[in-house]
Amino acid sequence: MIKKITALSTVTAIAKGMGVTFREMMSPTVTEYYPEEPPKFEERYRGAHVLQRDENGMEKCVACFLCAANCPSNCIYIEAAENTSKLRISGGERYAKVYNIDYNRCIFCGFCVEACPTDAITHGHGFEIASYNTSTLIKRKEDMLAPIPAGAKAPSMEPEPAAAH
Repeated sequence: MIKKITALSTVTAIAKGMGVTFREMMSPTVTEYYPEEPPKFEERYRGAHVLQRDENGMEKCVACFLCAANCPSNCIYIEAAENTSKLRISGGERYAKVYNIDYNRCIFCGFCVEACPTDAITHGHGFEIASYNTSTLIKRKEDMLAPIPAGAKAPSMEPEPAAAH
């Protein structure tokens, strides 16, 4: 009795599998012409990171280090600096003076995106980051910053003069 059930379930499974195969054989082929046309990604695709700006053009990153702390591959390096009245980069007290991501180590897990309280770091749809030179896979803040929104003013970048000794 057990052998009949096993044989019957095996035949049924093979018939289902062949049905899927024949259905796919009869459906039209989908071809993407990648170099000529841009690829179509799903909304949830995890591409190269983008450091976002707010509607005023200021950086959203407040250098809280939560993204670096949550990164399992330890590929994010941040140096914080204080915002002043003359040098205002972000809306918070601090901003990321240096923000580097080492794509040699990044596993695109998305933990940094989930950890960010200000939604400053997101995954974009950039995917062409392959390189033969590993030193070009360390992306700096300037490489990842989103463009300044239309109508927004760029953050003031006037450093304070050094105090005389």
